[in-house]
Amino acid sequence: MNFIQSIIIAIVEGLTEFLPVSSTGHMIIAEKILNVTSNDFTKMFTVAIQLGAILAVVVLYHKKFFDFKRWQFYLKLIVGVIPAIFLGALFNDKIDELLESTTTVAIALLVGGVILLFIDNVFKNPRIDSEEKVSFPKAFIIGIWQCLAMVPGVSRSAASIIGGMQQKLTRNAAAEFSFFLAVPTMAAATGYKLLKYYKTSGGFSGEEIKILAVGNVVAFIVALLAIKFFIGFLKKYGFRVWGIYRIILGVLLLVLISKGYLAK
Repeated sequence: MNFIQSIIIAIVEGLTEFLPVSSTGHMIIAEKILNVTSNDFTKMFTVAIQLGAILAVVVLYHKKFFDFKRWQFYLKLIVGVIPAIFLGALFNDKIDELLESTTTVAIALLVGGVILLFIDNVFKNPRIDSEEKVSFPKAFIIGIWQCLAMVPGVSRSAASIIGGMQQKLTRNAAAEFSFFLAVPTMAAATGYKLLKYYKTSGGFSGEEIKILAVGNVVAFIVALLAIKFFIGFLKKYGFRVWGIYRIILGVLLLVLISKGYLAK
């Protein structure tokens, strides 16, 4: 992976991390198109690059993240991230295998798209309009929903937002809680991947450190803009348009795979 490839992938990550379209799936597609060689570093990069985008949440919601008097907020995030930490460690090798599968991404995009077409009409009469009203059990259940995104193409954002709506959160409250929950989730995932790569490869080369740094900075900047866009768009249009986009992209990928233009 060179610098140009890492910047393009970082832009894709920043644009898609908070949209219900699967940032990991889009990065896998981008890597295939750019002919990025699949190896331990690129697999680690696909996860680690998401930390830059996630840190945009901390900046935009800094008043909430740095209000240390509200210990319940931090505890809810800890409770919510427990399922991902447990299942991520348990199925790490299988998840790495799926990161190479364009077919898995295409099918997940397609199925998830169909679900998003109807999701606004499934969960009605929400009662919770802010994070303060989210209980610890609800935070844990939303964390379980988030684990569906371990399959590339599902979308962590979509899974956790749907989980929030299933727990009676409004669309906006579910989206914001999804953003908050992403911070410890991706921090843990990134830390695990970096440590694992460091142990197996014997450390990072100077070139690898630069690529990781540049990628995370680019993802952070792009994500700052994407978060504001998504919240405004969600309030106005809901999820249907994202469902249509996912279906079109999923079908297109399956066609390209069947014709041999993309690797399976």
